[in-house]
Amino acid sequence: MDHSTFPGHIAVMGGGSWATALAKIILQKCPSITWYMRRDDRIDDFKRLGHNPAYLTDVDFDISRIDFSSDINYVCNKADTLLLVMPSPYFKDHADKITADISKKNVVSAVKGIVPDTNELITDYMIRCFGVEQDRTFVISGPCHAEEVALDRPSYLTVGCTDAARAEDFSTFLSGKNIHVTPSTDVDGIEYAAVLKNVYAIAAGIVHGMKTGDNFSAVLISNAIREMERFLETVSPRMRHICDSVYLGDLLVTGYSRFSRNHNFGSMIGKGYSVKAARMEMEQTAEGYYGAKCIWDINQHYGVDMPILNAVYSILYRGASAPRAFRAMAQTFN
Repeated sequence: MDHSTFPGHIAVMGGGSWATALAKIILQKCPSITWYMRRDDRIDDFKRLGHNPAYLTDVDFDISRIDFSSDINYVCNKADTLLLVMPSPYFKDHADKITADISKKNVVSAVKGIVPDTNELITDYMIRCFGVEQDRTFVISGPCHAEEVALDRPSYLTVGCTDAARAEDFSTFLSGKNIHVTPSTDVDGIEYAAVLKNVYAIAAGIVHGMKTGDNFSAVLISNAIREMERFLETVSPRMRHICDSVYLGDLLVTGYSRFSRNHNFGSMIGKGYSVKAARMEMEQTAEGYYGAKCIWDINQHYGVDMPILNAVYSILYRGASAPRAFRAMAQTFN
């Protein structure tokens, strides 16, 4: 990799709030980007209005600096670095349309989910299916709500890559006045933590909806970070500090923030909504709904003690009563 030209021309791939926030960050560093969106009507509205018509509508863009396209292979061919920001349930639908050779591209996952059906991490899927080199795969995560990026509030990211120098390069590139970026080599741990924190945010939302109280919420989160640590140590053993912002920090902001769609989804269930009704009410994807099943399936192999995951899974997929499932879960807490 030529460090002097990295990351080269970047393509943002996805049209949601997180994609929009990351596009804003990148355009503070790059003269132009390519932006893949699935819907041509959404692209037309974006060009006409000068902002994303559906997400973070207060963020204005210089449209002359953006090459929009709904042709994923055009985007893949043009870019040096592909920034994947699709919701995980739909990721495979998009990725499987790629016929361009992307094996020498830099691929950055900001998906915060697992590939459905195969239960693979996004980076592993890109390596296996498209021949992307492992040290050219990156992951972005951290306690960084898209809405707060839009408001220019201090935001914190972690960039993971198995090549420490490349993680450092990309961290330096993304860093700005209000964007603080930390490099890491814990790619698998970051990806799994990004999925788990969404599951635990649903649990925190359920507790909020049931009005169980702040004391129990605090105990839930403290047990959740220990549960996350047990899982990560089992599936990806290595030295890591679970209190780092990319693990604990991301869990806290997703578990408590009013911007957290997973928390809001869980809160509806805690208030008595059926899972189906809560999903229909949500305007955006609650990634934790899908993540709960993926992690539960994965854990059938590893057998990690995960009472919070099991409680959320039983509520979402087995029709368990939230109060009853959480009473049983609470018996395991300390």
